[in-house]
Amino acid sequence: MKEKEDKYLKRWRKCWHIAPDIYQLLKECKSIESARQKTMNYLNSTEMEFRNDYYDMTNSQFILFKNSLNVLKNLFSKKYERISSSSSLKYLWKAARKGDSDVSDGFISEFEHLFSALKGHSNVYPSHLLESTVSPEFDHYKGRKAAIKRSDFLDKMGDELDKATERFTDTLSNKMLKQREINKQNILKEFNGNDQDWEDYKWHYRNIINNKEKLEKLKKIINISEEQEEAVNRAVKNRIPFGITPHYLSLMDKEESQSDFPLRMQVFPPVNYIDKMLSHTTDKNMAFDFMREHDTSPIDSITRRYIKVAILKPYDTCPQICVYCQRNWEITSPNIPSSNISIKDLDKAIEWINEHDHIMDILVTGGDPLIMNNHSIDDLLSKLSKIPHLKSIRIASRTPVTVPQRIDEEFVNIMKKYNKPGKRIIYFVTHFQDSYEISKETLEAVTKLKSNGINVYNQQVFTFSNSRRFESVALRIALKLIGIDPYYTFNMKGKSEMEDYAVPIARILQERKEEARLLPGIYRSDEPVFNVPFLGKNHLRAWQDHELISILPDGRRVYAFHPWEKNIREVNSYIYKDVSIKEYLDRLESIGEDTDEYRSIWYYY
Repeated sequence: MKEKEDKYLKRWRKCWHIAPDIYQLLKECKSIESARQKTMNYLNSTEMEFRNDYYDMTNSQFILFKNSLNVLKNLFSKKYERISSSSSLKYLWKAARKGDSDVSDGFISEFEHLFSALKGHSNVYPSHLLESTVSPEFDHYKGRKAAIKRSDFLDKMGDELDKATERFTDTLSNKMLKQREINKQNILKEFNGNDQDWEDYKWHYRNIINNKEKLEKLKKIINISEEQEEAVNRAVKNRIPFGITPHYLSLMDKEESQSDFPLRMQVFPPVNYIDKMLSHTTDKNMAFDFMREHDTSPIDSITRRYIKVAILKPYDTCPQICVYCQRNWEITSPNIPSSNISIKDLDKAIEWINEHDHIMDILVTGGDPLIMNNHSIDDLLSKLSKIPHLKSIRIASRTPVTVPQRIDEEFVNIMKKYNKPGKRIIYFVTHFQDSYEISKETLEAVTKLKSNGINVYNQQVFTFSNSRRFESVALRIALKLIGIDPYYTFNMKGKSEMEDYAVPIARILQERKEEARLLPGIYRSDEPVFNVPFLGKNHLRAWQDHELISILPDGRRVYAFHPWEKNIREVNSYIYKDVSIKEYLDRLESIGEDTDEYRSIWYYY
């Protein structure tokens, strides 16, 4: 019995050591409501003491103090307990009274850091990036001497930044170009092709790896794990969308590496994903429609969540399937003849756009519209360009990543034909995840578009596989160098089948503040967003758009997202259960990351 009690005490020892007064307060309370009243009084009086400058605390620590104070007030409020259907205070109170409560170590870690910030002892400064760099007392210097000190210090920060990004390889280096040429030749040999075939996107389409026979060819080019092979075979057998293009295969290393890890995770489905998909074979259209597109589709192939924007989906497949696809509930495997909508239905959708003159921007997506032939794309753009209220048409396609050969001269000329500055702009929006996806063929494709007046933008999805420190920084730099502007960074969708890809909201906030912020403004022009089902995008770095309202027993945070319409009309908040920060850090550690580099993640809410 004593061993059990000691184990409980050990689990909570650090937490209570940080805030012994809170522990004593909770321990003495005989009811949860008494605990609530006393902790709220304690938080309020503590705030007044610090605001009245009774205690010495640096400005930086005071900011963290205020943030943690606001979060704790939310967590201990009855209102947010009702909304989240969970009481963080109840578990804390029980642990103080009885020695432990039925919570995970992740739950305890959250309160260790909240209490650390409350006490002004958060272990944030200096950041891991600056541990070896001493910051001068700039206030002691003036004029040129101060400027030189500042410049020298920035050089040292720059050295550390370069060290942090150098592991994310420059994929246009001579060494990498040679390696990928070898990969290309191996693929051509295995798929009975030649250099001329490689330049033909139709050849890539014909040889998409989407069945067991082609998987056997893939295995002669790269090594995959038994688990990956099993998952792919089950996907193919059960008609769960799967596909890899020969070009994308050429970007992978023979053995899985830290560099090509994000690429493999893009296309090889985890066993957990297959299990979840198979458990909803009869109701996947509703079970996996996270964004509630069924509820925002006024007509087939149209989605509308905003006043001035609508989505048109003429094709419901892609040359290559992203496992975490937002539309996995409707996407089909590559090369299925029935994947395109009928001309009759497409014309109905276009007529619907024509009848709704508030729509000024149309996003043509899917699936991937570039899987259509050039004639069909020309016909579609011709019809859309005749709609007078459309000021912009966006073509969303991942082909610069998966089949850059698809961006041929004929397609570029079609885009150019309908791009009329001053009247209507044609944009190209693509989706790079990692700098390792950039190739010489990609550079050539983007150069064709840019040289013909077509601007290209990137939307990155922030997933586990590309969430390592400074990985997105490396991507932003690489994209700008080939002429692509970062546009959005999407928080990973909170879908149950995607749990292997999910990242805590705190990590994307940390990335924006501590990594992206070190780049020039034009390199960090993307905005981190959370897509609220049914309603649309919320800016993640805007505190007024979301609140942390609960910590669940398993360590997951619960957020209330206040939709963009909140100041215009009465609208309900969206309640979102996030990924456990501790579990996320444990996963990073399992792939060789030094989680101490991420230690400030706990202080982003």
